[in-house]
Amino acid sequence: MFGKKKKALKENIDYDRDTQRPVLRCSICNGEKVAGFKDIKTGSFQEVMYIRSDADLKSFMEACGISEIVKEY
Repeated sequence: MFGKKKKALKENIDYDRDTQRPVLRCSICNGEKVAGFKDIKTGSFQEVMYIRSDADLKSFMEACGISEIVKEY
């Protein structure tokens, strides 16, 4: 009722494949998952979307055009 509306993901997410890689950040203590891009050189993380279900993860991977994603804890 008062929750935030879920943002629709764009069809394709553009990112620099030479300097960034898609990463799923997972919290060990509470199980929270966030999908985004990690800069290969600096290690900085750019958050794209909060993952609540397997459907969210699947839509993120389809939008990026990838079949696998690396998990970081």
